[in-house]
Amino acid sequence: MAPANIADYLVTDDLTLLLGLIAATVFLLHTFNKPQPLVHPILLGRQSDVARVRNPGESAVYRNYGTGLISRFPLRPGKEVHILADFVRSDHDLPRTLWNTKITNATLQDRVAAVGTGFIRLAGLQPGESNVLLFLNDCIEFLISDLALASHSIPSFTLTTSQLLSPVLESHPPSAIITNAELLPSLLELIYDGGENTQKYTIIVVGEPSAHAMASVASKIRVLRWDEVEREGNKVEKILSPIPKPQDVFTVSFYANGNGQIQGAQFTHANLTAGVAAINSMFPAAQALSRLDTIVSGHSLSTAYGRAVAYSAIYEGTSFATLHSSKLFRGDEATIKYDVTDVLSIKKFPIPSPTILFIKPGHLESLVDAILREAKKSFFLNSFAWRHKLAGISEGFVTKDSLWDRLVYDGARARVIGEGAGTVRAVVVSDGTLRASILTPARVALSCPIINTYTHPLVAAPILASHPLDLQSFPPSSEKESAASGPPSVNVEAKVVGISDDAVEAGGDPEGSLLIRGPPVGKLGGVEESYVDVQKLEEEEGWAATGARAIIQTNGSFKLLA
Repeated sequence: MAPANIADYLVTDDLTLLLGLIAATVFLLHTFNKPQPLVHPILLGRQSDVARVRNPGESAVYRNYGTGLISRFPLRPGKEVHILADFVRSDHDLPRTLWNTKITNATLQDRVAAVGTGFIRLAGLQPGESNVLLFLNDCIEFLISDLALASHSIPSFTLTTSQLLSPVLESHPPSAIITNAELLPSLLELIYDGGENTQKYTIIVVGEPSAHAMASVASKIRVLRWDEVEREGNKVEKILSPIPKPQDVFTVSFYANGNGQIQGAQFTHANLTAGVAAINSMFPAAQALSRLDTIVSGHSLSTAYGRAVAYSAIYEGTSFATLHSSKLFRGDEATIKYDVTDVLSIKKFPIPSPTILFIKPGHLESLVDAILREAKKSFFLNSFAWRHKLAGISEGFVTKDSLWDRLVYDGARARVIGEGAGTVRAVVVSDGTLRASILTPARVALSCPIINTYTHPLVAAPILASHPLDLQSFPPSSEKESAASGPPSVNVEAKVVGISDDAVEAGGDPEGSLLIRGPPVGKLGGVEESYVDVQKLEEEEGWAATGARAIIQTNGSFKLLA
């Protein structure tokens, strides 16, 4: 038999050409339709800049990669912002809704000036000498009071829990107390229980107090209505005080540490402007906060972080409101639940649909469980949708505009969240441990960036914040393993102490107690010496102990340990 010619093996017919064309087309479609990562993987591999040297028993100092080791920390969200009053920008003249009130910046400035004048004339407060306890739940009156007091250099006191009211009144009796009408009876009862306390109190009440509460007011207590104070300020020429300096203390936030000891964190104007700068920097430039956003927060304004979130909304000109669970002071003993019902409590306010959610881990877990339960009702399509969404996330890509969102998840989100289902574009989780196992389901269910942060009562900003477009997922060692909290914020330095030098020299990840410093970090003070945590007084070079333990991963992100 004659040997075969090579050309005989290359003979083709129409069917062979058609199959080859189909194969090439499928390959090209797969290549070009494959989702591209939203951020370059190299950026996720090095999220912190690390100092080249370290002290024995300590890790090196870590900074956010975007800041670098030799760059200055951002201190303000804008060059014109130096004190609290500067957050209310005169160049923003469009109205926005704060809780129940639609208001422009010009009107807000007028109300702040009127209330400040009323505080001085009617309540008898002295600029630079008096202090005021804000025993208030979140409302626009809280913000107006805060701005008015700060503009006259009158420090405010805030409490992160109602249990601190009695010891703070005993150790630091304020010149005046601003409270809600529904809280007046319990406040009066606490004052009367003081027995021999001869302190005279001026109480300014937001809302209409009950006749029974007013009838129980003792002679040593003077009760003024908020409306009266504001009207008094509108009647006369506004009182102007010297402009405060950025380094002036404008508030003291009292909180209990892990040992139950009372701490007082002093915050200056500069601390809060740095906190707002850090919050704004969490979002990529292409997704920056704007006046078109609506910010919803689950964090009380009585906390430093909650106040920084609120002032971020004020600075950007966005609508803003807080969840029902942010009420720290209640007349009943109802248990606070961080669930879908709490997230939906925002519907009682006439604000536009929320776009940015600052919530707690319980809120996120409850939302994800509810949405995925609804999605599973489309039992045939859901399995395909779940696989395709996971495939995109594994490639570093997430979107709300996919076919599977339109077929499955848009409807599931709408049935759980309602109108806001299509507007939420970012979720920031703070104040608690977020399980690593919930992150991927959350990205599927909400189809938007999830930012996990670590906060502390001593800091007016996120201490650690994960990259919003970091969609990497690593199998957790246990169901309760916490998710990575990301690198330090743009104006915070962090390190861990008490590490094993041998383990680190062998290439292990540093693990120890987390210390921090930077512009948003407040200063301990304003409490009796017996309340002060001695460990914090011993820290040198401005480092403050958080009381948390953390491990620093190879890519420069931190993970909190139980």
